[in-house]
Amino acid sequence: MRLPERQLAVLEAASATDERTIDEIASETGLKPETVTGAAFDLRDEGLLSVVETAAETLDLTDEGRRYVDDGLPETRLYRAGLALDADESAVSMGRVIGEADIDGPEVDIALSNFARKGFGSIDSGELRLAPDADPDADPETAALAALADGGDPAVDDAVLDQLDSRGLVDRGESVTRSVTLTDDGVDALMMGVEATETVSELTPELLASGEWRDVEFSEYNVEADAPTTRGGRKHVLRRTADRVKDVLVGMGFQEMEGPHADSDFWINDCLFMPQDHPARTHWDRFALDVDPMDEIPEELIDRVESAHRDGWGEDGDGYHSPWSEEFAREVALRGHTTSLSMRYLSGIAGAELEPPQRYFSVEKVYRNDTLDPTHLLEFFQIEGWVMAEDLSVRDLMGTFEEFYRQFGITDIQFKPHYNPYTEPSFELFGEHPETGEEIEIGNSGVFREEVTGPLGVDCDVMAWGLALERLAMLTTGAEDIRDLHGTLADIEFLRDAEVSY
Repeated sequence: MRLPERQLAVLEAASATDERTIDEIASETGLKPETVTGAAFDLRDEGLLSVVETAAETLDLTDEGRRYVDDGLPETRLYRAGLALDADESAVSMGRVIGEADIDGPEVDIALSNFARKGFGSIDSGELRLAPDADPDADPETAALAALADGGDPAVDDAVLDQLDSRGLVDRGESVTRSVTLTDDGVDALMMGVEATETVSELTPELLASGEWRDVEFSEYNVEADAPTTRGGRKHVLRRTADRVKDVLVGMGFQEMEGPHADSDFWINDCLFMPQDHPARTHWDRFALDVDPMDEIPEELIDRVESAHRDGWGEDGDGYHSPWSEEFAREVALRGHTTSLSMRYLSGIAGAELEPPQRYFSVEKVYRNDTLDPTHLLEFFQIEGWVMAEDLSVRDLMGTFEEFYRQFGITDIQFKPHYNPYTEPSFELFGEHPETGEEIEIGNSGVFREEVTGPLGVDCDVMAWGLALERLAMLTTGAEDIRDLHGTLADIEFLRDAEVSY
């Protein structure tokens, strides 16, 4: 019998009585493990070796996981800081507790979301209070990290390991150990004698030119041999969803809007006929910036908007009859919705073409001081849009949504009446989650009131909406938690595999 040199080396290193692993044979023969694996499969196909595969899960701490073993999990540090500030007796400002815990940047979001998830306490209106029965020392995630750091078995439920994996604190993998044993035919072949033949792995120009290719033996290509997993770069699923949204809206005749993330309260709320004493305009719900007030607002527009707030607009207008401050209107904050862009464009200050009909949209980030949960983030992307035309109705708005969502394979949109200070009529949109069956809110919409369009100088109907990009992605990808899509708790494997509907 004649065999390639690498196969002969593996055959001679194998035993008929004891299983030998690929690594053991590689060490003995001096061949690479992948070369030994390929030769073993070839010999198996010849009936000379048997190959047994044993799979086992591997768990390794990531750099972030090792850091938390030394420093403590952010949510645990937040709890202990609250304990030091007596938050177990009365609520304490969230900012004070965060400062006491000495956490900043992404760790703040990590601490807040996991603090509530583990039942360490509650956060309400910017104040934190500890749960009386919370016990961070009994936290299974902390125990699992410590065990892995010591090289031991974490001895916890799979759900705990899944959580640590989703947080990026452990790397879960699978190792396959291959062992080989000589078969009876393999033993007979060695007893009869096996000669080594030189094999060639690739056809070269020199072999062709010399004609030696006629006499050499080519090694077979083994499609079952191990190969390293390679992952190329990939655009984030949210960015791909945003690009798809833009393609759909441009295809429906819309133009894209752009504008500042930090804007005056005038453009964010006052132009929307939102009273200045509305709860959503307090420091609890907005991110005010400590910068100079915005001066670049036309005085005559300020006067018209103030008049709408105080006295209403048109013959039947009444207004709020509540305090209105130009100083407050000029204050700068992070926009809580991209409707500030719509106000800029409809006013003409952004240089948009305002001769009806017109269609505009944006897919931009907004910022709200919300409580983190599976459907809410402090910052997220909003799909803003408006249509200006004569004699628009709710049916036009509903038809626009049905066509838009149909492009993503969503045909079961539910419309529910709603109240907005700036639109009448108004309604919310809901879609059914493909995994949980739960109806989740995916947007808000309506036809702008005269108190909004009148001061801006618009004398025809304008229907508008704000849709949540992340929630659209939840419907199309099946993600059950908005934090799986982006942020420090994002599931990397999910992001690698998630597809966008086309």
